[in-house]
Amino acid sequence: MTALPQGFRAAALAAGIKPSGKIDLTAVVSDSPCAWAFAGTRSAAAAACVGRARQLYAAGLPLRAVLVNAGNANAATGAGGAADDAEMGALLAQAVGTPPESVLTASTGVIGHRLPMAKVRSGVPKLAEHLQSAADLHAQAIMTTDTRPKTAERTLPGGQRLVGVAKGSGMIHPDMATMFSFVYSDAAVDQAALRAAFPGIVARTFNAVTVDGDTSTNDMTAALCNAQAGAADTAEFLQALEEVMRDLARQIARDGEGAGTLLTVRVTGAASEADALLAARTCAASPLLKSAVHGRDPNWGRVIMALGRSGARLNLDNLRVDVQGVPVFHAEPLTYDPGQVSAAMNAEEVVFDIDLAVGQAKGEAWGCDLSAEYVRINADYTT
Repeated sequence: MTALPQGFRAAALAAGIKPSGKIDLTAVVSDSPCAWAFAGTRSAAAAACVGRARQLYAAGLPLRAVLVNAGNANAATGAGGAADDAEMGALLAQAVGTPPESVLTASTGVIGHRLPMAKVRSGVPKLAEHLQSAADLHAQAIMTTDTRPKTAERTLPGGQRLVGVAKGSGMIHPDMATMFSFVYSDAAVDQAALRAAFPGIVARTFNAVTVDGDTSTNDMTAALCNAQAGAADTAEFLQALEEVMRDLARQIARDGEGAGTLLTVRVTGAASEADALLAARTCAASPLLKSAVHGRDPNWGRVIMALGRSGARLNLDNLRVDVQGVPVFHAEPLTYDPGQVSAAMNAEEVVFDIDLAVGQAKGEAWGCDLSAEYVRINADYTT
């Protein structure tokens, strides 16, 4: 059982939003106000919860709670959907005695349906009656097509803790954040420093994940710090935060819809970190390369193809590609045993190492293999 940091309590229940009857409504409440950082999807079709979160973030006020529903995205639902989202936040605020603007709301699930507000009105007040220190049900309740809950934690030298939860399995090609991730910490951290560092951490973690190339309307990530365990060294805290978010990002990639293999692409020798991440993510997103990984086919030509269209600078005359540690290309095709490499690819994680040979920057991205099961899951998603 994963315990939340000091001063955070969570609850979850089945409100009837998911047709399956599984838990689908959850909240985390802090005993004290939280400094926080946030990133939300850049999709032009962003859901109501993302728009509201942006308004709260711009206001700069502290948070006290996070409220999430799963099974209904409340996206493309117009002004009525925005009103439903605001009411959802107000319901929890009233139940725990905090202003509505201190409650962050998030929704995930099917796009294009209004929230079943009668069920939300019945369920939200009950959450306040069952708050406890464990994070496990919170992680389970935010799941949609995930096959497993995703949590990660770190402890700082001063004893302050960070606990993160995430959900995501499909419609994953974040353009700022992840499907959902929330990191809770009892450390006291300067909010300005946290917010300044957050975009870079997001770029190196959740924005380096891809499952299917589709960016969700509801992507959101936030880090909340309630200061209950005292001040933390800023550099130590930010390093731990990045480690937690990286751990969660890899879990999301590993749990991609229909996936059996984690695909890791490590790029060095890039002109900039942005170029390294661009090259790595383009490779990880390539349907052709993902299919090759599924078939244990060391077809490194698909890496060259993806790099060439990525937009990242490269020097083909000195470019290097390794598959599972085996050099296969260095300016020209190398001699290797395809059967040996194919056998090495029969693993839970397949790693491509790439040297673009134009600079000193590096970056890493994560994806998964592409299987027939992915098509089945999404062919049957609403029917």
